[in-house]
This record gives sequence, structure tokens and C-alpha cells, in this order.
Amino acid sequence: MKLIMVMLVAASVGAIVVAVRKVLSGPRLTGGSAYLQALRLGGPLIGLLGAAWNLMMSNLAIANVGQQPPYHVLAPGVAEAAFLFVLGLIAGVIAVICNWVVEARIDRAVLRP
Repeated sequence: MKLIMVMLVAASVGAIVVAVRKVLSGPRLTGGSAYLQALRLGGPLIGLLGAAWNLMMSNLAIANVGQQPPYHVLAPGVAEAAFLFVLGLIAGVIAVICNWVVEARIDRAVLRP
């Protein structure tokens, strides 16, 4: 789960770097739009997948214990799942905003009179 968290944060930073490089590239159009579009769609899904996996593993652990553990034992797993989901949403939102910036840059470059 920690790896998925690090990957989502790195992907968000990567989206910002791609958008900045694309905006600063001048009149020429460079790559990077496919990465932003993939992150825009995949970021929330990866976060949701990580959260679902984490909750499933927590429920399996609870089932194997036999008795219901107290809430203070369950809370870290639930918090980690919620954090994974939020990181996925943040990565998606950052990618959407960066994609809007890049698309506006492309439109200005292509539609320039």
C-alpha cells in the first residue's frame, strides 16, 4: 500500500512537471498529453483499487481473528484505505487541471492566426 501511495504522489508531481515543460516549450508542441490523460483516468481507479484491496485484507484479518477487535485496532486500516482513495482523487484532479492547461496551450499554438 505504501508503494501505491508513493506512486500516486510521484505521478501527481510528474503531471505537474509535464504540464510545466509543455507550457514552457514555446511554439513547438511536445509529447506528454497521453500521460496526463492516462493519469486523469487511472489515478482515481488506482486509488480506489488500493483502498478496496486494503479493506478486503482488513476484513480477512478480522475474519481470521474470530472475535471482533476494538475500533482503535481497526481505525488505522480504515484510515489508510481512505487516504489511498483520496490520493487517487488528488492525482486525478491534478491531472485534469494540468490537461486543461496543456490543451489550452495546444489550442493557442494551433489556432494562432
